[in-house]
Amino acid sequence: MTARIDSVPAPRTLPALRRPRLPFSAWHLLLLPLALVFAAPLVWLLLSSVMSNAEINRFPPSLWPSHVDFAGYRYVLENALFLRWIGNSLIVSAVTVGSNLLFGALGGYAFARMRFTGSRTLLALMIATMAIPFQLTMIPTFLVMKKLGLIDSLGALIVPSLVTPFAVFLLRQFFLSLPRELEEAAWIDGCSRLRVLFTIVLPLSRPALSTVAVLTFLSTWNDLTWPLIALNHDTVYTLQLGLTTFQGQHHTNWAAVMAGNVITVLPVLLAFLGAQKTFIQSITSSGLKA
Repeated sequence: MTARIDSVPAPRTLPALRRPRLPFSAWHLLLLPLALVFAAPLVWLLLSSVMSNAEINRFPPSLWPSHVDFAGYRYVLENALFLRWIGNSLIVSAVTVGSNLLFGALGGYAFARMRFTGSRTLLALMIATMAIPFQLTMIPTFLVMKKLGLIDSLGALIVPSLVTPFAVFLLRQFFLSLPRELEEAAWIDGCSRLRVLFTIVLPLSRPALSTVAVLTFLSTWNDLTWPLIALNHDTVYTLQLGLTTFQGQHHTNWAAVMAGNVITVLPVLLAFLGAQKTFIQSITSSGLKA
């Protein structure tokens, strides 16, 4: 008597063990302590801005204010020139960002799509200038601005930064990642190069444009060295330069310095938080949406 094979029950397989999954990436376990380390100076700056000068100068230093004191903010905001310094910084930053987006896009598109005599050499020279520290070019830049009659004016801060090699290079690299087929289709329809640039290429390049805008804004807003050389009268000071007037040779109002720095850092933090995703998109995006 033979047993039927199909009547034998199949052996039961044990369920596969699943590894426990974290509700977040494992990299967060490393990044969270690093984030706390980098955030510590900002937290200390915010706490110090609501301390009195006696608490700030105390040794050992106080880690927490005994009471909230807004004397530093009142001193800063009651300064007649403080709002003017903010306006000067906004003017310089806005013009510099706009000019870098315009001229950087024009130059980057020319290097990415047009071939002319000496284009590669010119591109190499432009990139090489990024390795030259500003300390080596301060004196020639000052002499040029003096010849133009722009010293002690906002023009002395705007003209040297109308376009930067970094903006041209970054936009060129992004334009190279865009498919040529889109531009060729527009050329067949009779579009000029400028129209192709402004109607097709630039709308696809928003991540790169946002990155250039944010980085240019940060460098211009936080600049202290060049305004310190080019400006003499306090009426044309930028915000960073104006804050140095709160520090005297024999006495420094540290509460006002901390409060002024909080107000100065706030636009920078907002700009960075609003554009943090574009830094990755400007590198990884190909210019086409899935």
